[in-house]
Amino acid sequence: MAKKEIKEIKETKTKEEKIVSSLIISPRLTEKASNLSSQNVYTFNIKTEATKITLAKEIEKIYKVKPIKITIVNQPRTAVFSRGKLGYKSAFKKAFVFLKKGDKINLS
Repeated sequence: MAKKEIKEIKETKTKEEKIVSSLIISPRLTEKASNLSSQNVYTFNIKTEATKITLAKEIEKIYKVKPIKITIVNQPRTAVFSRGKLGYKSAFKKAFVFLKKGDKINLS
């Protein structure tokens, strides 16, 4: 009977809880992102289902800091011409997370 109870508990998770568990793909480690991190702005690659509210909850859960503001940018796919053929770079979504002065996120 214990196995049935465990199975029922697993099935009762909401869709939001399933999405929140894996919204952040990776921190975005570029030159621009590292310059912004000195101003308490951190950049992350995120999934397309992410919203500001769910992303703020996940950042609080993972990094134990409360963001002041979150800005999300949808980057559309871009055409690339390479070796005489037309190709595309895939689209992605990134988030800028603003923190107050004393807070920091250790990305390394």
